[in-house]
Amino acid sequence: MSWGETFRTAIEALLGRRMRSMLTMLGILIGIAAVMLTVGLGEGARRQITEEINNLGSNLLIVMPGGSSVFGGGSATGASMLTLDDAGVIADPAVAPDVVGVAPIMSNRLTLSYGTARTTTSVSGSTVEWPTVRARTLVDGRFFSDAEQASAAQVAVLGPVTASELFDDTPAVGQDITIEGQSFLVVGVLDSVGASSLSNDDDTIIVPLTTMAQRLTAPASARMLSTIYVTARDDASISSAHQQITRALTVNHATTAAEPGFSIMTFQALLTAADTMTAVLTTLLSGLAGISLVVGGIGVMNIMLVSVTERVREIGLRKALGATPALIRRQFLVEAGILGLLGGAMGVALGVVGAAILTPLLDLQVTISIPATLLALSVSLAVGLGAGVYPAARAANLPPIDALRSE
Repeated sequence: MSWGETFRTAIEALLGRRMRSMLTMLGILIGIAAVMLTVGLGEGARRQITEEINNLGSNLLIVMPGGSSVFGGGSATGASMLTLDDAGVIADPAVAPDVVGVAPIMSNRLTLSYGTARTTTSVSGSTVEWPTVRARTLVDGRFFSDAEQASAAQVAVLGPVTASELFDDTPAVGQDITIEGQSFLVVGVLDSVGASSLSNDDDTIIVPLTTMAQRLTAPASARMLSTIYVTARDDASISSAHQQITRALTVNHATTAAEPGFSIMTFQALLTAADTMTAVLTTLLSGLAGISLVVGGIGVMNIMLVSVTERVREIGLRKALGATPALIRRQFLVEAGILGLLGGAMGVALGVVGAAILTPLLDLQVTISIPATLLALSVSLAVGLGAGVYPAARAANLPPIDALRSE
């Protein structure tokens, strides 16, 4: 019997039991679809986190006071506070040669209004280096100048979300807004970087640091910073810049390396942590989904054993006509392989459809890759063949006389 005849006979046998064949493939179908969607969700989440971090700046370091960490929290008291002196030390090329930009931040949530529109948002005081350090551009107007910073001018640059909330479709640049009862001239509107799970940098207001200290902050806190954004020379310089900043602030605060009183966050470290977490979750969920493949394989084996039992006389007749045990074994392995491969193909199709449905529902790109699809088909074929080995061997070992005598 040729391979072509073997495949034809296998397909005829499966079509003769359509419902049973479909139910047998169901376990493999669900398992493959579940694994594909799980891996796709994990890859999509990893890409989204990577894009969000890159939008914030891949070579950006954030110096925070007190017990703050990558995930927030902590407080700052005494030696753990950050001051303008700390920002000046970090900006000194002799102290931190791998630092090319420093933007000290003094921030608070304040109430602002324009006409009848009123909102509360984060107001940050910073220097003219802020847009360069944060890699931000303006969609309208300009950033405040050195002269405005030196004179503590009451000017403001709005994030796009803040501008939309206050002005709707009215141009914001040139308008006067009120921040905590004081009038500020809007000189620019930032371009959007999109809201993320990490922050919403589109809903913000930037004013000169001197203005923030003199007009919008209590005198006791006029030199206290909430954050210092630092730009390293390039991605390769992040580690050395981190060490230089740590050494400089440890000396400036007269603290020790064990208890520095500040923390430095790098987005590369955050990206590594996010990759690790998504990889662990993807592996865990893929393992759970893979249980369906095991169940599907058991189903294929069970059905093939039933098929051997039902076709005992057919097997005996074929052996009597000269079919070898190898041909009988091949016949049942091909049937099991076709069940596995068809189940995998339908699982892949279900996974693709599921990805198309979930992407807009979750607002997350569910990625279906070609290598993952080919791997899924290979796994489903392997499951089918593996589950068919024992039934095929049992059919091949049936004695012809006993098979022909079977009722």
